[in-house]
Amino acid sequence: MGIKFGCHGYTWQMSYEQHKDELPHILSVIEEGGFKGLDTQVAMLGRFYDHPLKLKEEMQHRNLELAALTLSLSWRETEETDEERRLADYFIGYLANFPNALLNVVPTPGRNRDGLAERQRNIINCVNSLAKRAQDHGIVCSFHPNSPPGSVFRTKEDYELLFDGLDTRVIGYTPDAGHIACGGMDAAEIIETYSSLIKHVHFKDASADDVWKAMGEGVIDFPRIVRHLRDTGYNGWIMVEEESEKAVADPDGAMMENSKYVKEQLIPIVQQGAIGN
Repeated sequence: MGIKFGCHGYTWQMSYEQHKDELPHILSVIEEGGFKGLDTQVAMLGRFYDHPLKLKEEMQHRNLELAALTLSLSWRETEETDEERRLADYFIGYLANFPNALLNVVPTPGRNRDGLAERQRNIINCVNSLAKRAQDHGIVCSFHPNSPPGSVFRTKEDYELLFDGLDTRVIGYTPDAGHIACGGMDAAEIIETYSSLIKHVHFKDASADDVWKAMGEGVIDFPRIVRHLRDTGYNGWIMVEEESEKAVADPDGAMMENSKYVKEQLIPIVQQGAIGN
C-alpha cells in the first residue's frame, strides 16, 4: 500500500451540532482535497451508524477508503463494562465490512488525573481484552493517547508505562503528533522511538505553548517524521486533522489548506522513497 494520506473527522466534530450528520459532505471535501481516506470518531457516522454497507457505497462512489474508526470510551473499571464491551464488539463487526480498516481506541479524558495509577492499569487491561477479541475477528486495534489535562497517558513517563503494559501482540500504537507535542514531548523523537509499534498515524500541528495550529504553522517537524516512516518501511495511513480556532469556524477551508501543505511538503518525500526503490 505504501504511505497514504487521509483526513480525520474530528476537524468537523469540533462543531458537532452543525456537522453531526454531514458525512457525505465531509467525504466530498476529502475527495476534493486529494486525500484518499477517512478516519472518524464513531459519533460522526450519523445516518451510517447502523448501515456500514451504505457507508461503503458512499465512499466507493468517491474512490475513498475507510482507514479507521476511532472509539473513545472511559474504561474506568478493572474490566470492560457491559456497555463498553457491547459498543466495542459492534464496531469490530462494523469494520468487518471494510478490509484493512482498523479500530483506534482512545481513552476519554477525565476532569483530572486523580487515581492515575489505577486508571492507567484499568485502561490497559480493558483495551488489551478488546484488542484480543478484535484480532480473533481479523480486525487490527491501535491505541491513541491524547493530551488534555485529564488524560492519563500524556507524558513521557505515562508513555513508558503504557508501552510496558500494552499487549503488542494484539494492539499497536497510533501516534498523534499534536497530542505528543502538547504532552511536553518531541513528536518526531517519540515516533522514532516507538516506530516498531506503529499501525496508524495522526498529524496535527501545535505551537510551543500548546495552541493548535494549521499544519506547518506550529513546531512539529512533519517532514522528518514522514522521512522516518518512509525509511523504516511504514506501510499505512497518515491522517490529517486540525483543531485550531480557524478549523472550528471553517473545517472545510482548514482541511483544504492542509491538503496544500501535504501535497507540497510531504507527498514529495514519500515519492522520493518510491523512486529510490
